[in-house]
Amino acid sequence: MKAVGVIGTGKAEEDLLQLAEEVGRLLAKQGVIVITGGLGGVMEAACRGATLEGGITVGILPTLKKEDANPFVKIPIPTGMGEMRNALIVRASDALIAIGGEYGTLSEIAFALKTGKKVVGLKTWDINGVIKAYSPDEAVKIALEFL
Repeated sequence: MKAVGVIGTGKAEEDLLQLAEEVGRLLAKQGVIVITGGLGGVMEAACRGATLEGGITVGILPTLKKEDANPFVKIPIPTGMGEMRNALIVRASDALIAIGGEYGTLSEIAFALKTGKKVVGLKTWDINGVIKAYSPDEAVKIALEFL
């Protein structure tokens, strides 16, 4: 099965949460595993969308406790690595969709671009190599092209 990492801030505005939930739903509808950092904000919204569509969600957690995962993570993977787990999210994903985000998201984007993974961006960092999308439909369509 193919997997797309959905990356973004742990505390997001409502518009970003809606985008992330729709991205998660659309990915699950295509049978794609959704990988996130397993916590709140964009991560939780993407997992919620995927779960509501019957999809598989993986949360690669920064902590050592599975219980720290948001309630929509079906497969929690505790790492105890803090932000260093961002590289694992990238490595486990076939492509990534960045939604909003702060410096943690920026690090994931950098890891992805450095390793040759495609990154699609929705209202995120404007960086050379990030493919801009203007809707969840467009972001998912572009990401699916790279699987």
